[in-house]
Amino acid sequence: MKVAFLSGTSIVNSTLFASWDIRRIETRYGLVTYKQHGDFVLINRHGYGYPLPPHAINHHANIRALADLGYQDVLSVNSVGSLKPELPPGTIVSCSDYVGLQQGPATFFDQELKGGAPVIANNLIPSLVGKLAPEFEIKTGKVYVQMRGPRFETRAEIRIVQEWGDVIGMTAAHEADLCGEIGLRYNSLAIVDNYANGLLATEIDFEKFKGLVQANQEKVNRLFTRLLEIL
Repeated sequence: MKVAFLSGTSIVNSTLFASWDIRRIETRYGLVTYKQHGDFVLINRHGYGYPLPPHAINHHANIRALADLGYQDVLSVNSVGSLKPELPPGTIVSCSDYVGLQQGPATFFDQELKGGAPVIANNLIPSLVGKLAPEFEIKTGKVYVQMRGPRFETRAEIRIVQEWGDVIGMTAAHEADLCGEIGLRYNSLAIVDNYANGLLATEIDFEKFKGLVQANQEKVNRLFTRLLEIL
């Protein structure tokens, strides 16, 4: 099955992808480096070399590259913080909707009087949920709240957005917006790496976050192994 993966640095740098070919494609929005193996391609949304922080990611180039390469089905794997006590670190979720108010939607329609309908297609998710079980339980139908970054949210901000959704991150809303505009089917998987700042008296900073991501790496590697087998 021809599927494109969008993921973060911890996945792309995994040894699972060490043998994949490294390639580049020039788009009208910039150069994109990606890895390819058979019908699969994998883009590190943060880029290679020195990873870009979330607010500086060239989402337009990443999504345009997938379309130019002929892909329609996109499976995104995101790192998220939990806004709900019942979604502890290590939980895997799939989001069916999102809130992206802080920056406003990402768009390809800068010169046209039109806009895309916001949607997360999740056309692959029902089959994946069934085939990943019982090893992995995917909690579906969650709502993703996107913030700008690169800093984590204040405790006061978290108290406000807790009513908006279930998990919080800095990338998925832009990716879903752009995929929807260009006709790509966006599928959401997300790994909860931390509780949001202040939730259950948790404090978060970048060093703690990196440690939490690393603690989940083995589970994420296994998840991706199964995804590749299934697809």
